[in-house]
Amino acid sequence: MKFLITLLASGKLFKILSTGGTMLLSVFAYSLVFGWMYAAGLVALIFFHEMGHYLAARQKGLDVGAPMFIPFVGAFIALKEKPMDVETEAYVGFGGPFVGTLAALGCYYLAIANESPILLALSYSGFFINLFNLIPISPFDGGRITAILSPRIWLIGVPILIIVFLYRPSPLLILMAIIAAPSIYAALHHNPKDEETAKYYSASLEKRIIYGVYYITLVVFLAVMTNDVHEMLASYR
Repeated sequence: MKFLITLLASGKLFKILSTGGTMLLSVFAYSLVFGWMYAAGLVALIFFHEMGHYLAARQKGLDVGAPMFIPFVGAFIALKEKPMDVETEAYVGFGGPFVGTLAALGCYYLAIANESPILLALSYSGFFINLFNLIPISPFDGGRITAILSPRIWLIGVPILIIVFLYRPSPLLILMAIIAAPSIYAALHHNPKDEETAKYYSASLEKRIIYGVYYITLVVFLAVMTNDVHEMLASYR
């Protein structure tokens, strides 16, 4: 009882209930389509991805909310304060796909060791979700990472998003395009000479190169793994 009172007083009980409750709701919703085993695994992979963002934000001293899940959309963490500079934003943005990729990789090796089609399917979903999130346009993680290079790089994400939509039309992609519209507008009207903008986007050449290498390496790795696992899954059909 004292433990519950302590959690309630600190506000942590609400965070636990909101995260756990939305996770269970997502598992239930996904299980109606994919079955409970796959649903539980998928939600767990999304949880790892979001916890990557959460831990990265905490490491940078940012006040951040616990992960919240939305069935058939994904999940998010609410940053209660804006990153002070683009390097911090890139660090927090990279945390999600990095930890998410590790989770998908763990799932992949478990699938190989146990010859499990469902674990292999989950690893494919994990690789694909994290690769999809690296599209270089905000609010995708890729946009938050590549902003350290230049916010104008978000314009590259526009044709990528269109190609993905043409390949696999989805209402979610339309929603993401609507959310991304302000970022596209900001990229078109980016003024590096503006004092506030210049201060936020200032980063050393070394940091730009490091994050650029990290980003490209992760994209290539995820693209290869997504393709390879997709071909492996074809053998089970």
